[in-house]
Amino acid sequence: MHVRRKLVAGNWKMNGSLDGLNEVIAIAEAAREASGVDVAICPPFTLIAPAGMRSAGGVRIGGQDVHHRASGAHTGCVSAAMLKEAGASLAIAGHSERRTDQHETDAEVRAKAEAGLAAGLDMIVCVGESDAQRRAGDHSAVVERQLAASLPDDIGGAELVVAYEPIWAIGTGNVATPADVAEMHAAIRAALVARYGDAGQHVRILYGGSVKADNAAELFAVADVDGALVGGASLTAAQFVPIIEAAARS
Repeated sequence: MHVRRKLVAGNWKMNGSLDGLNEVIAIAEAAREASGVDVAICPPFTLIAPAGMRSAGGVRIGGQDVHHRASGAHTGCVSAAMLKEAGASLAIAGHSERRTDQHETDAEVRAKAEAGLAAGLDMIVCVGESDAQRRAGDHSAVVERQLAASLPDDIGGAELVVAYEPIWAIGTGNVATPADVAEMHAAIRAALVARYGDAGQHVRILYGGSVKADNAAELFAVADVDGALVGGASLTAAQFVPIIEAAARS
């Protein structure tokens, strides 16, 4: 049996300010006490460097996106090297909000993941189905297609993490049932093993979709749930720390 260390990552999206970074200090203090759990925060690009200084190594700092090119005429984009220079050690690719709002394709997500891994960033690659796709019974097929087209062939070097985020449960207050999560995470694990062999057993799979203190323990008890990608509840220590503590107990 493969034992995978839990990872709890906070995605601040377009939220946060310098004045609010004391939350990072409190989160980092709690993370140091959480045995067996990795904790990360992905703030807006402008806060990566100051968040890293506040955390003093207590939590990992990441980017919410990364461009697949190292440099060039890409206005508004940030490369993997730039993220690392700012203090990030990981990045997210393919979040549903970018797939939907920025029309990112699986091929673009894959290119970003490849670029980040090659530069030494751990990469969290997101997959997940919409409400319409789930109601149509296509959820497993949709996620399997995203995995096939979004993940790089080579996962050597930096760490690849997959985050399953049912789109219908992001920011809605709706949460997939433990049975829903177990079904999808088992399917993702099978796809990873089919793709990467035994190395697929070591890839951490996070659940992301309205994770909060009151449902975290139940979610972490599900097989192949190796942590969480947390949205709004990661913005304050009061809401995020109980999720970290639940991961430490699982």
